[in-house]
Amino acid sequence: MTAAQNSSAQGDLQDQKVAGYQSPLGVTQLQIATLPGIRTQSGFEFEKVDVSYQTLGKLTPARDNAILVCHGLSGTAHVAGTDAQTGRPGWWDYHVGPGKAIDTDKFFIIGTNALGGCNGTTGPSSTNPRTGRPYAMDFPPVTIHDMVAVQAKLLDSLGIKKLFAVVGASMGGMQALAWAVDFPERVRICIPIATCTAHNAMQIAFNEIGRRAIITDPNWNQGNYSETCRPAHGLAVARMVGHVTYLSELAMARKFGRRRQPETGHADQFSVESYLHHQGETFVKRFDPNSYLYLTRAIDEFNLFENASAEEVLRRIRSRFLVVSFSSDWLYPPVQSRELVRLLKRAGLAATYLNLEAEYGHDSFLIENLPFAGVLRNFLHGEYAPGPERRFAHLTPA
Repeated sequence: MTAAQNSSAQGDLQDQKVAGYQSPLGVTQLQIATLPGIRTQSGFEFEKVDVSYQTLGKLTPARDNAILVCHGLSGTAHVAGTDAQTGRPGWWDYHVGPGKAIDTDKFFIIGTNALGGCNGTTGPSSTNPRTGRPYAMDFPPVTIHDMVAVQAKLLDSLGIKKLFAVVGASMGGMQALAWAVDFPERVRICIPIATCTAHNAMQIAFNEIGRRAIITDPNWNQGNYSETCRPAHGLAVARMVGHVTYLSELAMARKFGRRRQPETGHADQFSVESYLHHQGETFVKRFDPNSYLYLTRAIDEFNLFENASAEEVLRRIRSRFLVVSFSSDWLYPPVQSRELVRLLKRAGLAATYLNLEAEYGHDSFLIENLPFAGVLRNFLHGEYAPGPERRFAHLTPA
């Protein structure tokens, strides 16, 4: 691995083996559940839905310690632990595990792959039972609320009626918000991180660039590509564009500057170019281009207050909130989190907000970030404490 590739410590852990890093959970497994189908918001009827999921820790006899972790755009159900095939840790291994921010010695963790994904959950690459071929672009439009409806069915199958907490960042944060609205009696704590209630024009614009890169790739073939002839170039470009938005200007300047990459044999190549090429090439190996189209469209279409006023929507909620943003995140800037908190408090909901100083941009929730870990750990443990000790206190970063 080149210096530029190895410097991607703040990137997706599932795209890399971090030198010297070992998951304290050891090898962990994913499972596939086949669940009764749902009717999507677009009106499509799934007869059944497959869901890839992972559980970590133990459920208490009272079943009061379950935490649902919702992934971002490129995540999977593999939240933590080492993958037996790839040797890579889960995408949130820095923060989920024994003694970590989301403590598997204390909590029962459920991670799922979102509806429309490509890692074991029903999506565009799944077989359409009506045709015997992949759905491809016959797959129905899916929404954040559809993803949450499927997760609720999974929890039903696991015998979990209520969640102690639902936690998610980016697209996962949208799912956390949808959970609090769609299933208010099932969620006690909601923790949306680096997210928003609806995309702005800039956020939509970057996703559209990625989508156009895929659908203009000659191999896309209206979505009917084969495993051996995929729109790999278009997907790689989409991932490269995405990674630019995940970092901050300061992080890129410190990591790459104008340095060259002589060890690759291309001395005329800047280090940042090598980094982006590596990210694109790695992503292509594990992600389906059509899923990228569907998931980015789902997050662009998400609007928590689409069909009603904010006051009317938030009135349904029964959860307490911890909202977290990062100072250098220009993809989901702190102003969007502050606006969410303003609306929550106007609706009379208990909401704690922290904008953490961090130089790594949107990826700040993925890295080994001690202040963030401390906030998450102290909030969860404080809220789970029995009796009068249950409170919002101890939000001092570790």
